[in-house]
Amino acid sequence: MTVTHFSAFDLDERLIKALCDKDYQHPTAIQAMAIPAAMDGRDVLGSAPTGTGKTAAFLLPVLQHLLDFPRKEPGAPRILVLTPTRELAMQVAEQAHELAVHTRLAIATITGGVAYMNHAEVFSKNQDIVVATTGRLLQYIKEENFDCRAIEILILDEADRMLDMGFARDIEIIAAKTVERKQTLLFSATLEGEAIREFAQHILNDPIELDADPSRKERKKITQWYYRADNIQHKIALLCHLLLQSEAKKSIIFVRTRERVHELVRWLREANINAWYLEGEMVQAKRNEAVARLSDGRIKVLVATDVASRGLDIDDISHVFNFDMPHTADVYLHRIGRTARAGRKGVAISLIENHDHLLLQKIGRYLNEPLKARVIDELRPTSKAPSNRVTGKPSKKVLAKRKAKQKASKEKIKVKIRHRDSKNIGKRRQPTKKSENTGAK
Repeated sequence: MTVTHFSAFDLDERLIKALCDKDYQHPTAIQAMAIPAAMDGRDVLGSAPTGTGKTAAFLLPVLQHLLDFPRKEPGAPRILVLTPTRELAMQVAEQAHELAVHTRLAIATITGGVAYMNHAEVFSKNQDIVVATTGRLLQYIKEENFDCRAIEILILDEADRMLDMGFARDIEIIAAKTVERKQTLLFSATLEGEAIREFAQHILNDPIELDADPSRKERKKITQWYYRADNIQHKIALLCHLLLQSEAKKSIIFVRTRERVHELVRWLREANINAWYLEGEMVQAKRNEAVARLSDGRIKVLVATDVASRGLDIDDISHVFNFDMPHTADVYLHRIGRTARAGRKGVAISLIENHDHLLLQKIGRYLNEPLKARVIDELRPTSKAPSNRVTGKPSKKVLAKRKAKQKASKEKIKVKIRHRDSKNIGKRRQPTKKSENTGAK
C-alpha cells in the first residue's frame, strides 16, 4: 500500500503541525519506506540520493520515539546523528529544530571549527538529540566530556561519504560506546560496493534494506549537457558567458582544489561577476557566511570544492557547473543534486577538456544515458574532439577486425595431436648412446 499523506504514519499531532508549517503533505519515496520501518524499531539500511527528503525520513521516527517515551528526569542525549561535514550537521540540526518546533525537545550540534567553550553549554544542559561530526565528537568522548551511554538510536547520515573520508574506525569506536543502543539507521547515497555493505554488517542488526533511487522521470528534472573547451582560458570564457544568461539565477560551481577555488573567484570578479567561495580550510563562521550570502541573494555565484557536494541545501539553485570534472561518477551525481530539489527543475553543465572525455563516458554509463554536447557559436572550440581510441570507444574498423578474428577462430579445424608426439616439442634431442654390446674396439 502506497502512503500518500503524512497523516497515515500515525505521527504525533505536534509533528503533523510542523509538517504543515513547512507545507509538507506528501512523503517522498524514501520517507514512505523508511518511516514505518524505523517506527517499528527495525534497523534500516537505506539508499537515497540527496534531495529526496532523506533527513526527514530519519528525523520524524526518532522525534516520534522521544515523544512516545518521554524521559522522567534530565539526562544525557538519547539520539545521536553522525554526519561527514559541518555543513550537513548544521542543516540536519536546523531541520530537526523545524520539525520539533511545537515540542520541548532539545537539539544540539557538535562539530569541528567551533571553540570548546561553545560546546561546554551543550555538555552542561539537557539534550535529547545531538548532531555531530565524528572527529570532534570522538575527541570529546576520549576526554570524557560526552556520555554515549544513554544513546538509544544511532543515525549515520551519508555513510558512504564518511567511509570515503576514512572515518570507519572512528564510527565503530563511537558505536561501541553506545552500550544502550536499541536501533541504528544508516543512510547512504548508494549501496554499491563491498565497503559499505561490510561496514553495515558490523554496525547494523538484521536491517531492512530500502532503495529509493529516483526514477528516470525524476532525474529528467535536471537538464544535463556539456561544452567542449580548448583550454582553461576557453573554459573561463564559456563559464562567464553562461553565468551572464538570465536563466542562471543562482549557481554553484564545483572545482577540485582549494587553489582553483581562489583562482576562479578572482577570474570571475575580474569579469564583473560577483562570486564567493566555500572550501574545507575556512573557519566555520566564514563557511556559514558563504552559504548565507547565496541563500539570501547577496551573491548569485558560489565556487566550491566537493566539501559542499554533500548536504549543502540551498533553495532555488538554478544551475550547477562542473568547472573541473569530479574523479568519480557518484560524486558527479551528488554535485548536480544541489539543483532541482523539492520537485523543482534545474540545469547541470560540465565544461570538458580533451582529457575529461573518459570521465564523461564513465558518467554516461553510470547514469545509463550519455550527456549531450552543446556549442555557443561565438565560443566554438578550435581543437578536434578526441578520437575513439583516446576516449576508449572502439572504432568501426577495430570492431570489424575483432568480428573477423572471432569468425576465423570458430572456423579453424582442430587437429588432434597425440601427447607422445607433442611432449618433447621444443626440447633438445639427446644423442643415442652406443650399446656396450656392439663389439666396438
